[in-house]
Amino acid sequence: MNGDILKKEFGDYQTPREFADTVCNYLYTVLHIRPQYIIEPTAGIGNFIKSSLKYFPAVTSVLGIEMNKKYCDVCNSTISDKRVKIKCQNIFECDLETCIENDGETLVIGNPPWATNAELNYNLPQKSNFKGRSGIEAITGSSNFDICEYIILRLIEAFRGKNAVIAMLCKTSVARNLFMELNRTSAKAEYVKMLNFDSGKVFGISAPTCLFVVKLTNSINNTSKCVVADIYYPEKILNEIQWKDGSLFSIVQGVKDLEGICQYEWRQGIKHDCSSVMELERVGKGIYRNKRKEEVKLEDKLVFPLIKSSHFKQPVICEKFKKYVIVTQKKPREDTSYIKRYAPNTWRYLESNKEQFDGRKSSIYSGAPEFSMFGVGDYSYAKYKFGISGFYKTPFFSLLYNSDELGNPIMLDDTTYFISFSNYDDAYTCMLLLNCDAVKDFLYSISFRDAKRPYTKKILQRLDFRKCVAEITIDEMIQRERKLNLKPYITENMYLNFKRKIG
Repeated sequence: MNGDILKKEFGDYQTPREFADTVCNYLYTVLHIRPQYIIEPTAGIGNFIKSSLKYFPAVTSVLGIEMNKKYCDVCNSTISDKRVKIKCQNIFECDLETCIENDGETLVIGNPPWATNAELNYNLPQKSNFKGRSGIEAITGSSNFDICEYIILRLIEAFRGKNAVIAMLCKTSVARNLFMELNRTSAKAEYVKMLNFDSGKVFGISAPTCLFVVKLTNSINNTSKCVVADIYYPEKILNEIQWKDGSLFSIVQGVKDLEGICQYEWRQGIKHDCSSVMELERVGKGIYRNKRKEEVKLEDKLVFPLIKSSHFKQPVICEKFKKYVIVTQKKPREDTSYIKRYAPNTWRYLESNKEQFDGRKSSIYSGAPEFSMFGVGDYSYAKYKFGISGFYKTPFFSLLYNSDELGNPIMLDDTTYFISFSNYDDAYTCMLLLNCDAVKDFLYSISFRDAKRPYTKKILQRLDFRKCVAEITIDEMIQRERKLNLKPYITENMYLNFKRKIG
């Protein structure tokens, strides 16, 4: 079977034997693992099994589970050890309880598929909301789960309370989710560790990855902290992650405690999943060019300046917009038929591209009016906003407004997060406040820069503005204004008024 097809359909990245040796050497030499039983739940061509036999010679039995018969044949032809049994079975159909021995330490080791249930064409478990997501999280995709994470959580649940070590390769984002679930479900463990490695060198892919190790037990509960190191330099601790009150922190000395519940609600930008039609460049008054290079005549009243993640480069953005977007609704699921009368040119343009809208895959559009969007509300139409890119590694906040008094307010796309304001002074004050070092340091401590989106609504909602204004002085605000090369504008009265409003 073609290797590229395997990677696409099965999330199949076979672990090189040399790296499997590195993992087993770490487990044996550093963690002093001495298993009696070994299980490889996604055995592949058997490299982890071969390395396990090399580094754990006293093991009594080794079970490899693999659904691909060709891989099973490779294992059986290259491993001639009577302690090894290869079971040709889909891990999702395997009764893990029957694999558990009652005595002796068990090592569960491997490299599960690196893909989500939406990406895999085959080898799927039953599509279930296995973390119990609810509401909009389940509707918009939080219930779309990572197969690797699903398998490891099944293993943790199966071996809960047993004398077992689970050591699995995965993305670091998956490892953090696993660490969260260990605490959320009150699983007991002697330790939890993440050992980073370079996935480019090992697998030829670009993704932050690690060896996730948890030593389960029935008595010790040390799951609230997770040590992060490099697998080649395990003695040097890179980070310590702590779980507290349902959230993760990096343990960093000297960071101000700004943790709480934000006094404002952070919003995510608009979502339409039809950029070739909805996102435009302005050619002239009422004339726009879409991504297909087609020029169309539209009513300006439904076309708004658009700010995307890549545009967050200046502290104040108010003119010279490169992108525009058609906004069809003022709230989700609002009837869009009004556009036919209100903006007939725009309606004809949307109708001519109806096939593009009908082809949108997300379930959020199911049963919704024609040309529906999400992430819209009264807050979208506020004149002043300040926001942040979800993608930037370093947090940077911008004040956003349209300086053309007759122009439509700025809209943001769904890779960004923002707070709306009715007046300039509050929005400006917020922009300065959140660009101060104390806030940036705190955001660093509760976010993870190797994540696809280090800054999300969930992260930003943890920022307590009352604590921010208690820690940050007007002098610091003035200094930040200078560092951002802004003309002097902030005053002590402005800052006091803002403090009074947040209570």
